[in-house]
Amino acid sequence: MVNGFDGSMVDLLKNKFGFDEAFNYKEEQDLNAALQRYFPEGIDIYFENFGGKMLDAALLNMRLSGRIAVCGMISQYNLGQPEGVYYLANIILKRIRMEGFLVFYYYHLYPKYLEMVLPKIREGKIIDMEDKAEGLESGPAALTGLFVRCNVGKQVVVVADE
Repeated sequence: MVNGFDGSMVDLLKNKFGFDEAFNYKEEQDLNAALQRYFPEGIDIYFENFGGKMLDAALLNMRLSGRIAVCGMISQYNLGQPEGVYYLANIILKRIRMEGFLVFYYYHLYPKYLEMVLPKIREGKIIDMEDKAEGLESGPAALTGLFVRCNVGKQVVVVADE
């Protein structure tokens, strides 16, 4: 499940990347009901990068022994008072494993990662997505576009073709 994207991104996630389901959380009045609708048997693995209400809804809809990988909580970063998370008891009741991580904890594994991932990229099993902006003058718009979800994949500003 991926949240936070418009209809075209939902289409990309489902039809190109093979996600089972995806939805735009901004179009949902009740996140718990949306998750129940899209995942009626519950969620096995949830990648948390949003926080707040979305995390609460995910906790309610996790399956027994589900796993949550926490990489960020973007909805909480610029709030004076972060939102509370109210359904933490589900971690106990459903034996959920929830673990945070940051990429720099795993830099030592980068050579092993390259050994594994480069053949998959060459075989077309992993697709590298880049959103290219041409010219230095497009840099500011490319940067601000990151914060309003205008890009897909890695944002690159091409200054020169050399």
